[in-house]
Amino acid sequence: MKMPFLAALVILIVIILLSCINVVPQARAYVIERLGGYQGTWGVGIHFKIPFIDRVARKVDLKEQVADFPPQPVITKDNVTMRIDTVIFYQITDPKLYTYGVENPIMAIENLTATTLRNVIGELELDETLTSREIINAKMRSSLDTATDPWGIKVNRVELKNIIPPAAIQDAMEKQMKAEREKREAILRSQGEKESAILVAEGKKQSAILDAEAEKQAAILRAEAKKEATIREAEGQAQAILAVQQANADGIKMLNDAAASDNVIKLKSLDAFAKAADGKATKIIIPSEIQGLAGLAKSVTEIAKEN
Repeated sequence: MKMPFLAALVILIVIILLSCINVVPQARAYVIERLGGYQGTWGVGIHFKIPFIDRVARKVDLKEQVADFPPQPVITKDNVTMRIDTVIFYQITDPKLYTYGVENPIMAIENLTATTLRNVIGELELDETLTSREIINAKMRSSLDTATDPWGIKVNRVELKNIIPPAAIQDAMEKQMKAEREKREAILRSQGEKESAILVAEGKKQSAILDAEAEKQAAILRAEAKKEATIREAEGQAQAILAVQQANADGIKMLNDAAASDNVIKLKSLDAFAKAADGKATKIIIPSEIQGLAGLAKSVTEIAKEN
């Protein structure tokens, strides 16, 4: 009977000793009580407790945690009732205060959040509430962080998840948004038409400028061509005049030469008549044609000299 009893006793002692060994994981903390009083806080690592005297009062998670609270009814400064739900990001910084500071920390934070939200929204009008989320978040975070500090809790961020105004306000806001969209659409359309008209006018202006430039170049080319033709025509006329003058000069030269030949012929004729007379008293009758030829030769010679 003794052996089984001793074996059972040894096994019981081993189990008790093993239960006294505690390993605290990362990002966790154990609050230890001894005989009902706070003994200490265990951090990461292996720890031993006294059997039947020490106990783990609470295992505290030190990681950042999220609390999503349901929508809360709030009233704005201009007496508009709306519903707002918030999200709280918090972290336990003091396990002892968290364990002994408040009975239900999450419920306490929820109630404190609702109260703080009503106070903050009560100072703002509807439009400010819808457009000032960052300001509301900052005010709530500061207020909650100060209030939860005695509980060993640090509020890192507060976010307004949804802002739900009354149905009538939503309808009015939708109509206003629709009117704003239509207004922006009309403005954009008018701006587009304006820009299109400007582009068309610029195109016409450039086209007119190009047409004028083309007409100018054409006129210049026509004038140049006319000038060139006139020059060519004048040169042709000058050459023709020169040719005529040359021909006249050649004709005059030929006449001069002819006149000289006639004179020579006349002299030769006279010489022949003289020889025919041969000093004799012979009467020679000179034909009138020879006299006329001589007179004509003399006239041509005088005209040539004048020219």
